[in-house]
Amino acid sequence: MIDDHNKRFGVLDGWRGISILLVLAAHLLPVGPKAWALNTATGAMGMALFFTLSGFLITNFLCRQPGVLDFLIRRILRIVPLAWLYIIITLPMISATPDEWVANLLFYANWPPMKTTTMTSHFWSLCVEMQFYIGVALLVGLLRQKGLMLLPVLCIAVTSYRAINEIHLAVNTYYRLDEILSGGVLALVYNDRLGQAAKVLFRKLSPVVLIVLLGTACHEASGFLNYFRPYLASLLVGWTLYNEKSRLSVWLNNKTLVYIGAISYALYVIHPFFNHTWLGSGDGWEKYAKRPLYFAAVFVLAHMSTFHFEKHCIAFGKRLSAKYFKKTVVPKNAL
Repeated sequence: MIDDHNKRFGVLDGWRGISILLVLAAHLLPVGPKAWALNTATGAMGMALFFTLSGFLITNFLCRQPGVLDFLIRRILRIVPLAWLYIIITLPMISATPDEWVANLLFYANWPPMKTTTMTSHFWSLCVEMQFYIGVALLVGLLRQKGLMLLPVLCIAVTSYRAINEIHLAVNTYYRLDEILSGGVLALVYNDRLGQAAKVLFRKLSPVVLIVLLGTACHEASGFLNYFRPYLASLLVGWTLYNEKSRLSVWLNNKTLVYIGAISYALYVIHPFFNHTWLGSGDGWEKYAKRPLYFAAVFVLAHMSTFHFEKHCIAFGKRLSAKYFKKTVVPKNAL
């Protein structure tokens, strides 16, 4: 879901749908022979796109609406209610320790020593998201709009740190934050904060080449190319923003992808739950024969969560924000 203070980007809704479908496929289906490691690559591609979208939308919001508390209220009430509900339901099922409860509820479970559980192993990404929200809020709170200009520097710094430590794919924030930051850099380009030359680049790129390069950069076997994964994802998403009438952009606006994008957060949070039920039991073909029912159950719950639970939490956040904070729209080309 995109905040009302951001322009509605149809292609981003489509990309969000693509990203969650890639993640679901990576987690729930055999994408290829295990030796080919295609499940890991598919999941990495889905998350690279997801983080890019998140970084873009958050930074775009702060470029237009620099109110930090307004931003935090909206994001917390977007992310926390469903995440906490899932935690409250699932952690008692595995007799989680107090340390695991606290680390997951406060979104730092992806820092050593790792505190994610069998029910919340996917929450590492929510930890990255929430830590980014707090970090960028502090940055803007201390330096105002100028703080956003540090995002490119931070992005390169995180990638450099990964390269120094030879980390291609990890769940720790300090090894994964460049995927969100690259989306933030894309938002700065889109809002004319980094000059016109950067925008020209997006129009000259080939989306087919970008898709191939991104897919390759998501595979462990690609070696050094892994470090370019955040930037390739942002270039691909950016290309569709600047070429809205292209076949790819038009396809991304189709109703099915937009709907999947709308319920993508609930799909992500909920989908591992059924692994611990009859729907997730069995070996080999017995397990995969149940996958149609598994997917149906996940989509039904995600739909109900999005439109009958999260909807009200988001609306409450908007009302609370509107009540206490005066909105100041910053021109797109403001410094």
